[in-house]
Amino acid sequence: MEKRIYDFDCVIDRQGTGATKLEQLDIIFGRHDVTPLWIADLDFAVCPEITNALIQRLQHPVLGYSFCPESYWNSIIDWQRHRHHFQVKREELAFVPGVVKGIGLAVNYFTREGDGILIQPPVYHPFRIVIEGNRRNVIENPLIAENGEYRMDLEGLEEQVRLHKPKMMILCNPHNPIGIQWDTHTLQTVARIARENGMVVVSDEIHGDLMLGNRPHIPFASVSEAAAAVSVTLGAPSKTFNIPGLVSSWMIVKNPELRQGFYHWLEVNEFSAPPMISTIGAEAAYRNGEEWLDQMLEYVQANIDFTRDFLAREVPGVTIVEPQASFLLWVDFRGLGLSQEQLMSLLLDHAHIALNDGTMFGRQGEGFARLNIGTPRCVLADALAKIRDAVAKIGVEA
Repeated sequence: MEKRIYDFDCVIDRQGTGATKLEQLDIIFGRHDVTPLWIADLDFAVCPEITNALIQRLQHPVLGYSFCPESYWNSIIDWQRHRHHFQVKREELAFVPGVVKGIGLAVNYFTREGDGILIQPPVYHPFRIVIEGNRRNVIENPLIAENGEYRMDLEGLEEQVRLHKPKMMILCNPHNPIGIQWDTHTLQTVARIARENGMVVVSDEIHGDLMLGNRPHIPFASVSEAAAAVSVTLGAPSKTFNIPGLVSSWMIVKNPELRQGFYHWLEVNEFSAPPMISTIGAEAAYRNGEEWLDQMLEYVQANIDFTRDFLAREVPGVTIVEPQASFLLWVDFRGLGLSQEQLMSLLLDHAHIALNDGTMFGRQGEGFARLNIGTPRCVLADALAKIRDAVAKIGVEA
């Protein structure tokens, strides 16, 4: 069979589709005349095998109550085994209506008001929002940055756990916004610390399918018996296949002592009942989307290379942290010598680019911004040129 070639250079007009990336610009950034390279969805056309499966079902004239087929669960199991060499059983799986919602459900089930929950900033900002919004206490174990690279402060982690006795840790694996796939030793150490201290680890692995350079994703629950015992894993095809609007996330809990009561609570409250559209889209993605994904990741890697080379050549003092996963870049603007307020004004008011403010991910993000490069290269090139020109202008004015 002839290999199908997917077009990621096509610029798609998303106006009028309710796209958060566009419709929320005025609310979040205070203006709409900007290139939106912020929220973590792709500007690429969804794999047609997914849309065809949805269209086929929607052509039926009745959209009644739907039963979740076993083929849906098997598609997740098969994908984890094939893509990540991760063995998952049916009873270990549950549907959740979004990864952040899944984190919130775990927070509410496993912890109580006033409990400590540990995060590792700079990290995906909803972690903090969910913790504080549910009246839990944030405990920080910041990452260590050295020579443009990041690693976990494992000694600091052990110390924070010993001092504050958090009930839960929210792990980002791979890490957002930095794009690190944590290595086996690091994850095993986290698991040991958690097990010794009775701490549940909620592992957000939504970027796990987006590994770059043929690197393997290492699911936290797979690295040791201790990890399997303490982990609640969350993932989804949403980032992978650009279908977040379908709300098709899942959860894996291997330890029956953690799982049984939790899954019963989810079931009786109907949190774990998947909508028809979610299961159809997810199954089509996992069954038929791998070639699209592989080509998309090649395109994203080329966008990373383009961005790195452009900045090195055209915008001295601005660099990227090389990601191991995902289509998000952690961009270091500290070489420009600007305050965070000046930096965001430069990007928004002068370059007319909407990026995520680095301090959104924690105070450790001072001098940084998160750039979504999951867009056609012509859009990316135009945005980078605008950044170059804005930087050159402030240099002349200074």
